[in-house]
Formats: sequence, C-alpha cells, structure tokens
Amino acid sequence: MNLNLIMLQDAAAGSGFSSIILIVAFIAIFYFFMVRPQQKKQKEINKFRSELNNGDRVITAGGIYGIIKDIKDNYIILEIADNVRIKIDKNSIYASPAEAAENNQK
Repeated sequence: MNLNLIMLQDAAAGSGFSSIILIVAFIAIFYFFMVRPQQKKQKEINKFRSELNNGDRVITAGGIYGIIKDIKDNYIILEIADNVRIKIDKNSIYASPAEAAENNQK
C-alpha cells in the first residue's frame, strides 16, 4: 500500500513540471497568434497616420468619407462635401477604400 502511494506521489511531482511547460507553451502561442499581429497592425496604422497629406482621401471611424484639407497636431480638417468641412480627431482616420484594396492585394 505504501509503495503504491509513493509511486503516485512521484508521478504527481513529474506532472507539475509538465504542466508548467504546458502553461508556457500556451502563453507563447497566445503571444504569437494574438498579441504580435495586433502590434504589427497598430504600427501600420500609426505609420499611415503619420504620412497623411493634404488632398488624401480617407474614411473616419464613423464611416465618413472625405478629403483632407488641413492637418494639425491632434486634429484634421476634412472636407466631406463641397464647402462642408468638419474637424475630427487624427486618431479616427483610416485608409481610403482604394488604399485598403491596394494593401489587400499586396
């Protein structure tokens, strides 16, 4: 009886190490499939926003299409129709549909 108990305790101690390896493996998988691609996407968005110029066609986070007329530090003046301009936050700008389609083809 005592021998069986000792063998079971020994087997349980070995599984502790393998469970730590399993947890580390899950964390690595989570990082490479979830965190890293999101960081890459965020870098691309930040690069796009830093390269904005007057006259670029863009889409806002709210789905408004327009042409950039003026760029300031934190906001952009966007023309959405003839002589209709709105002031929006720079972080709410996304790529134009043509640029998005172009990026998907690459």
